[in-house]
Amino acid sequence: MKFSRSLYLAVTLMLLLFSSTSAFSSGKTGNHANPKTAIVVAHFGSTVPAALQSITNITDAVRGAYPETEVRITFTSNIIRRVWKQRQAEPQQWLDKGIPEEVLYVKNFIATVGDLLEDGYTNIIVQPTHIFYMEQSYDLQQYVNALGSINTMKERWKPINSIVMGRPALGKPGDIYPYHEDVDKVIQTLAGNVEQARKNNSMLVYMGHGNKYWSTGIYAETQKKMRELYPDIETYIGVVEGSPSVEDVLAQMKESDKKQVTLVPFMIVAGDHAVNDMAGDEEDSWKSILVQAGYEVTPILQGLGSNDDFAKIFVSHIADAANEAGIEIR
Repeated sequence: MKFSRSLYLAVTLMLLLFSSTSAFSSGKTGNHANPKTAIVVAHFGSTVPAALQSITNITDAVRGAYPETEVRITFTSNIIRRVWKQRQAEPQQWLDKGIPEEVLYVKNFIATVGDLLEDGYTNIIVQPTHIFYMEQSYDLQQYVNALGSINTMKERWKPINSIVMGRPALGKPGDIYPYHEDVDKVIQTLAGNVEQARKNNSMLVYMGHGNKYWSTGIYAETQKKMRELYPDIETYIGVVEGSPSVEDVLAQMKESDKKQVTLVPFMIVAGDHAVNDMAGDEEDSWKSILVQAGYEVTPILQGLGSNDDFAKIFVSHIADAANEAGIEIR
């Protein structure tokens, strides 16, 4: 399976290179002396129409900050893109529901970059709207690295002048941009959730996505910093995949005398996980598990991307990536 995926990527990159080289020779894509710049906002995506507001809010924030720079989106989830591709069979019913065309016809990352090259953009800043540098961001970084490594015998036929990737909301490992500072900036944007919990006289419980491949400790550290910044609110963060699980969160919650819980997705969108795994009526949802344990639960179905202050974090990460690469964005 790994061989076939690697072969597919190699062939795709070759086709991308040849098509871009042809475009350069016909004068359609400009040149490296005066490269055009574009931003690719790489969302995980969602199939839930109501959840798309968080995605469009972030994308609109980027377009508002850089009005003279081309901005396009891609979804990094293969499963989500597949659903939207199926929905293209009846486009009008989705467009009538207010689904943006760029979502209905969303493409994978390679195709999105290919379109930009055909349109003459050779400086590309890729900004993932993931929570932290885990599976989705890691895989996206490999695509960026692969595209950036393409060389040609003649410099003028090189398809990409510069391609760089910004860091997710909570940052990434490394010492250039300490992730601790990114965590601090994120939790400062969560004052609205804290206020909701305060009004409910409740604990604040976040459900993140997590991952099953490796544990970063980022959720435990974020929880610790939340409690330091908002000491009057008992905050807990668990994840759907990996650790800390809902069982881990329940074990910690026993320390509190409170029986009220404000339950919020620690995700960019309030999509399928939030609607079903977090706030659903099934017995294995977080809400049902907490209710069964004796808590009064108030779910909040709003993704972090709907928070304007949170959305601006990605705007600043784009600026950092552009500055580091020497790319001008306006």
